[in-house]
Amino acid sequence: MTATGGPAAAALPTDGTVVVVGASLAGWRAVETLRKEGFEGTISLVGEERHLPYDRPPLSKQVLAGTWPPEKAVLADKRRSSELRVHEVLGRRAVRLDVGGRRVELDDGAVIDGDGIVVATGAAPRQFPGTEGLTQRDGLFTLRTLDDSIALRAAVTALDSARVVVIGAGFIGAEVASTCGGLGCRVTVLEALDVPLRNVIGPVLGAHCGSLHGANGVELRTGVAVQGIHRAMADGERVAAGGLVVELVGGEAIPADVVVVGIGVVPATGWLAGSGLTLENGVVCDDRLFAADGIVSAGDIARWNWRHDGAEELIRIEHWQVAAEAGVAAARSLMAGRADASSFAPIPYFWSDQYGVRLQVLGNPAGDDEVLVTDGSLREGKFVALFGRAGRLRAVMAIGRPRQLMGFRALLEAGSSWDDALAHGGT
Repeated sequence: MTATGGPAAAALPTDGTVVVVGASLAGWRAVETLRKEGFEGTISLVGEERHLPYDRPPLSKQVLAGTWPPEKAVLADKRRSSELRVHEVLGRRAVRLDVGGRRVELDDGAVIDGDGIVVATGAAPRQFPGTEGLTQRDGLFTLRTLDDSIALRAAVTALDSARVVVIGAGFIGAEVASTCGGLGCRVTVLEALDVPLRNVIGPVLGAHCGSLHGANGVELRTGVAVQGIHRAMADGERVAAGGLVVELVGGEAIPADVVVVGIGVVPATGWLAGSGLTLENGVVCDDRLFAADGIVSAGDIARWNWRHDGAEELIRIEHWQVAAEAGVAAARSLMAGRADASSFAPIPYFWSDQYGVRLQVLGNPAGDDEVLVTDGSLREGKFVALFGRAGRLRAVMAIGRPRQLMGFRALLEAGSSWDDALAHGGT
């Protein structure tokens, strides 16, 4: 690996070559930005799926609901890819990275060299232990890809009032439950925590979000542990009609036509093992998104040194807005070179649509933050809540108050104190 400040830390030659590994939102934003910033060389876009980049948020909502055709979720079509002169390497998986030589090896043995590398391979859903022999044909799903969404929609609409069990009441699980409920499915959500989202937004706001399920005809069961997921059996034989059984610790069995596992994701770093990059809950980067000289990372896989409030912390965020901004920032860093690149210090933003309600969050909340509702109320279902930590405003959450939420952005950017946040009206 070239030492920081050496030749490899210099600006990317505008007629050079860049390999973007990951046909993701972050990867595509990097491609667009390279061209916008004047890069005239070769850009190779490597993607394990055969699809050009597409948006993931609609997969659990509009695409699954059937209100959008799958093609509406695309970020780039063939025409746009051609306009940006992208060398498409789709349906190929990266299996190894030579950091010193900046070479990417693919699963078919091909090797692509680059003056710069963008690592944007994202994350993969956690699989439920013991389900290796089950597939979508059996009714077991995770939701990460466009093909997953299409197949899940087909499965839940194949039967009248399909029995759907969602394991995990996080944002993806809640959105899937909401959409399936809207399709007429009988939905049960199983959550190991006593309160959904407790570790993200705390017990009070988590309980409020959890209440949306019951208010919309979806059964939410918290504090339950799943023992296993099995094919439905009768007298030792698989039931002819198929189906699954979710077994809880304690012996209770819940029958299901479809089971959706939404227990989080794992950064897709397997192909980087032995590369020399620092891999700790993602690809560890500096504050300019460099993982090594000439190599940047962006999106769900990147864990970067976030400088905020006069402090630094390694942070990895799995949300659309940060991925989009990081793709832009990573490309600009690559163009500028490690020595002259700017720090990437966004104000994180994410949203979740559930049961006709949009939850929005600015900042980086944690479940043990101090939380105070300052506008509206949980009872009316429209409010602004502030998250404080160590005397500072750390995040703001709102339902039905988008203008007031955005009024706090400047305070978050300035690293305002908790007292200043309380005195602010959000206008």
